[in-house]
Amino acid sequence: MFTKILIANRGEIACRVILTARKMGIKTVAVYSDADKDARHVELADEAVHIGPAPSRDSYLQAEKIIAACKQTGAQAVHPGYGFLSENAGFAKRVEEDGIVFIGPKHYSIAAMGDKIESKKLAGAAGVNRIPGVNDAIENAEKAVEIAKGIGYPVMIKASAGGGGKGLRVAFNDKEAFEGFTSCRNEARNSFGDDRVFIEKFVEEPRHIEIQLIGDSQGNVIYLNERECSIQRRHQKVIEEAPSPFISDATRKAMGEQAVLLAKAVKYQSAGTVEFVVGKDQSFYFLEMNTRLQVEHPVTECITGLDLVELMIRVAAGEKLPLTQAEVKREGWAIECRINAEDPFRSFLPSTGRLVRFQPPKETMFAAGGPSPQPSPASGRGGSQLPLPSGEGRGEGGFYGVRVDTGVQDGGEIPMYYDSMIAKLIVHGKDRLEAIAKMREALNGFVIRGISSNIPFQAALLAHPKFVAGDFNTGFIAENYSQGFHAEDVPHADPDFLVALAAYVNRRMLGRAAGISGQMPGHGVTVGEEFVVVGLGAAGKNTSQAAWVKDYQAQSGSSRVETGASSYEICSNWHLGGARIRGTANGQPFAAQVERGVGRNPLAIRIAHNGTRLDAMVLTPRAAKLHALMPYKAPPDMSRFVLSPMPGLLVEVAVQPGQKVQAGERVAVIEAMKMENVLFATADGVVGKVLATKGESLSVDQPIVEFS
Repeated sequence: MFTKILIANRGEIACRVILTARKMGIKTVAVYSDADKDARHVELADEAVHIGPAPSRDSYLQAEKIIAACKQTGAQAVHPGYGFLSENAGFAKRVEEDGIVFIGPKHYSIAAMGDKIESKKLAGAAGVNRIPGVNDAIENAEKAVEIAKGIGYPVMIKASAGGGGKGLRVAFNDKEAFEGFTSCRNEARNSFGDDRVFIEKFVEEPRHIEIQLIGDSQGNVIYLNERECSIQRRHQKVIEEAPSPFISDATRKAMGEQAVLLAKAVKYQSAGTVEFVVGKDQSFYFLEMNTRLQVEHPVTECITGLDLVELMIRVAAGEKLPLTQAEVKREGWAIECRINAEDPFRSFLPSTGRLVRFQPPKETMFAAGGPSPQPSPASGRGGSQLPLPSGEGRGEGGFYGVRVDTGVQDGGEIPMYYDSMIAKLIVHGKDRLEAIAKMREALNGFVIRGISSNIPFQAALLAHPKFVAGDFNTGFIAENYSQGFHAEDVPHADPDFLVALAAYVNRRMLGRAAGISGQMPGHGVTVGEEFVVVGLGAAGKNTSQAAWVKDYQAQSGSSRVETGASSYEICSNWHLGGARIRGTANGQPFAAQVERGVGRNPLAIRIAHNGTRLDAMVLTPRAAKLHALMPYKAPPDMSRFVLSPMPGLLVEVAVQPGQKVQAGERVAVIEAMKMENVLFATADGVVGKVLATKGESLSVDQPIVEFS
């Protein structure tokens, strides 16, 4: 077995690999860029090597620097994680040639499956179902339109070297095929250095279901059940679960056996995933093979009780798989939510900056066979533990509880240079409904301040009746949120509870203030029972609701709160300043979040629960009457400006002073978190001034162009 390995990655996956290596008694080496010098994976590792500037092309994508770091530190093997160089056949080959073990498949397997065109040909030869289409590289946009017509719309245009939603478009007509081909080609050239594009039939109402594989150097390959990955936004996975609520045991077996055939055809070693598109009749077709560990691997670990990273390390060291196909377990139900640094209320634009607070929910890991908590590997300052079994990659069953995989911590920085995912929240329940309930509760307790996150959107998805029923496909988000995501898309089942909780929190704060010594006689804080909760709406459209906080007991933290139509017995040991509040309401447990001083209003309280947010001031009845008389101050008119909707790098300004611009015309391009975001003019006009220059780092709402 290895004594030291290097992790050629960053963030969450680097931390994930380090923790398993630590469990196995293997020392680790981290690599880091300028942007990651204080990152959590650097803290967790035994050693760390600086490899270059912040942009990944100058650091994490530099094979020479990775190999040099191995030689410098004496690392015997490299784990590539996912992304970056993980599926680069040339890198894997160079590592092997330098006498270093690549903890992943052999370079020839990566090469065979990494080319989407060639992989489909190999899949067909191995007896794997394929989607109708043209798998040869297409020369130009005109030819793409001709081929698309022949296949029949809709079609999917894909870059051969694509991945992660990049270099992929769906076209429903000639115009979309022409434009989609051009966009895919440009995006693929910029992202992967390979502009080959092919076209295949787009399966309508498709499910995205993948089979997890593991193979060893002795020729043994088994499949570890499936994952349902159909909840996607712009081809990026949002929620994954295992098993799938859709496929039958017969379909699962057929898909698994075909995936194994393909893996054996390319002499596959290590962990890998074969992705299928599945029609509503459970017909399934090969999509692609990911020759690496997947982001969503924890849900498979939960239901099988296996540590996939440990298995990868052991297989790379030449060990035989410790189990057969018949021994693969499937226990309970696991769901993973990707927690991304993005603002769902602003078209999911990237959100970068300082994590003022980062407090994941408490991790609870329980063995499938009983209620005793399981010990987990020691973790770093961020508190990310792994509910992983010990003993040669095998466990005695799954785990029921909550798990957080992350690469960030309190006070950390979310840089603009890398992917937007900052954590993975995983729950494991005895069945799907229990897993959904656990996930909703865990999201309630996930505190992120300083940047925006997609937690409200995740809460909305989990509460959607069709998701709960398992009635969805890859078009679910596009169909149900076609106009974007808005606060009203997360209606609360009991909105009066939010009002009551705001009044309760305010009463606790007043009680603390009233007890402070040294107050001037006649001017001390007085606490009554009657309050008005003034909801702070957009454009000054406030709402008011009376609330009575009675029978307050400071010692027990209990009180009866009446909101007119509803009454709540709330009990909590919440302390002032705590971002999370847990307790019971009418005997039922709840978890919510509290934030004071929001929206530049020091009196405002924000209550967040089940994805719904209430911003309010809790006032006395007299103060509420006076507040209603205050004039509304409208924000300044910025309609003449094109503003940066996110922090990012200005890579292009497509207009100049004096130029006439029509609505919909390209104005600027901003790069953030590995994605290009194009800004378009919203109305006809003439450019007055260009206020930012190419290469400038922009802040949110920074003016770029002013129209005269």
